[in-house]
Amino acid sequence: MKAIPAADLEKLRQYDTPTVCNVVELFDLTARTAFYMDGRIRACYPKLPPMVGYAATATFRSSAPPRAGNVYSGLGEQVASFAELPGPPVVVFQDLDNPVVSATFGEVMCTTYKAFGAVGLITSGAARDLDQVEGLKFPCFADGVIPAHGYSHIVSIGVPIHVGGLVVSPGDILHGDCNGVTAIPNEIASAVAHACKEYMDAEAVVLDYLKAGKLDPKTYTAARNECGDRIKALGKKLKGSRT
Repeated sequence: MKAIPAADLEKLRQYDTPTVCNVVELFDLTARTAFYMDGRIRACYPKLPPMVGYAATATFRSSAPPRAGNVYSGLGEQVASFAELPGPPVVVFQDLDNPVVSATFGEVMCTTYKAFGAVGLITSGAARDLDQVEGLKFPCFADGVIPAHGYSHIVSIGVPIHVGGLVVSPGDILHGDCNGVTAIPNEIASAVAHACKEYMDAEAVVLDYLKAGKLDPKTYTAARNECGDRIKALGKKLKGSRT
């Protein structure tokens, strides 16, 4: 897994996830529909600021008891694995039950993860203890809410998983906010962090024009063209920096 400077990770946290997605698109590394989680993965706390960190992956079941241990079986091993990551962990669970039968996380798990340095949690399963976890200011993303934990247990840790239509491997850089969650390829993450402002400055050409008044289609089109030209130039620069 490739790490990026902590300052670049912090810079990414300053931007919303759609802006990050816009910049990732400019690299043309993959299809424009292939690098983010789909609409099943929604923010539990949309008002929290953006989350960014390295994926700490795991699989989960709750439809039947684990062969050994209790409902928190594997939690100690999981938080110990955080030390293998190059920066702040984002806990990511694939719920193996289909359909989902109970909640992946609640107050105890999120308090534990935050205490051990995690900056957020994503699950293809369900959430619970929403009021209690909200007080932690710990970003969480889930596919619904279920009030009970069933026979919850961690099946495996540190493996590639599939969440919201996206394959996530340990150490992948993930960025999420009220709009959803995207992956940022580690090899371009620093470049993305530094390009977000330039992308927003290009969009500001149109936004500032619209806020100024005295509108007409011809000058609006000119503003749109300038914005597009700036974004094309940025894309060319970013792709050129990788050759």
